[in-house]
Amino acid sequence: MKATKEIMSTDIAVCRKDDTIHDAAMKMKDRNVGVIPVCSDDQELLGVITDRDLVLRGYADKKPDTTKIQDVMSDKLHFTSPDTSVEEASNLMAENQIRRLPIVDNGKLVGIVSLGDLSLEDKSNDAAGHALEEISERPELH
Repeated sequence: MKATKEIMSTDIAVCRKDDTIHDAAMKMKDRNVGVIPVCSDDQELLGVITDRDLVLRGYADKKPDTTKIQDVMSDKLHFTSPDTSVEEASNLMAENQIRRLPIVDNGKLVGIVSLGDLSLEDKSNDAAGHALEEISERPELH
């Protein structure tokens, strides 16, 4: 079976923890994505900022656009390595109810795997379907 490095996206927009929630929202809009990894200057993965984080921890709490990402980002991280099998990555995504899985090598962000990436692989269609089914079945975790 393929490894995540064979299907991961590598053209990833990132934010820094001192960027603002407005910066994150604009990157999401420009890239048409719902999650942006938050990294240090040397690409160490510190967390992720999701559209849900922006809404629930940011704007719904009446935080201004100038609020730092570190104040609203998700820092409970699930990630894997580039050599992890697609099936294992899919299982990790299903178990942890996540739609995008950062790929980290030697402590540095090198890519991201999404459910869409999984679904493009013939052999991983079942894995993607399973992951989506697991994610969709447990709304209490979102």
